[in-house]
Amino acid sequence: MVKWLPNVLTAARLIAVVPFTVLLARATDAVSTGAALVFAAAAWTDFLDGYLARHAHAQSRFGRIVDPLADRLLINLALILLVYHHRLEWWLAAPVLLRDALLAAVFRARHEATEVRVNVAGKSATAAIMLSLFLLMLVAQDWPKLIFVVGLALSVAAGIQYLLHAEGGLRSKPS
Repeated sequence: MVKWLPNVLTAARLIAVVPFTVLLARATDAVSTGAALVFAAAAWTDFLDGYLARHAHAQSRFGRIVDPLADRLLINLALILLVYHHRLEWWLAAPVLLRDALLAAVFRARHEATEVRVNVAGKSATAAIMLSLFLLMLVAQDWPKLIFVVGLALSVAAGIQYLLHAEGGLRSKPS
C-alpha cells in the first residue's frame, strides 16, 4: 500500500472545504445536492485516510495536525451555513462550535495539538454529525436533526473525556 495516500486524502479533504463552502453558501435554502455530495466525499475521506494510515502504519505529523483541522473546518462551516440558511437552530450548532473552540484552546495551552488521540465517542460523534449534516443539505425535512442530537450528545461526552485527559496533563505538567 502507498504510505502517502492517507496524507493525500487528508489534503484533498482540506481543499474540498472551499468548493463545499461556496456551494452551500450559494444555495438558496441550504438544500444543495452539490454541496451534499462534496461534503459526503470529504467526510468519506476522513474515515478512509484514518483506516489506511493505521493499517499501513503510515501515521504522520501532517496527518495528526491537518486531519482534525480539516474535519473541524468542514463540520463547523457546514454548521454555520446551515444555521445561516435556517436549516439548523443556532442552539443545536453552538455546543459543537464552542466545544471545538474550547478544546483548541486547551490543547494549544498544553502545546500538544499533535498528541490528540481520538476516542470512540469522538469518532461516533463525528460520524453521526457528518451524516446528519449531509442529510440536512440533501433533504428539506427536519428528521436528520434527530441524528444530529445523538451526535451532539456523543460530542459533548467526547469533549468531557478530552478535557479530563487534558486536565490531568495540565496538573502533572511542571511549571
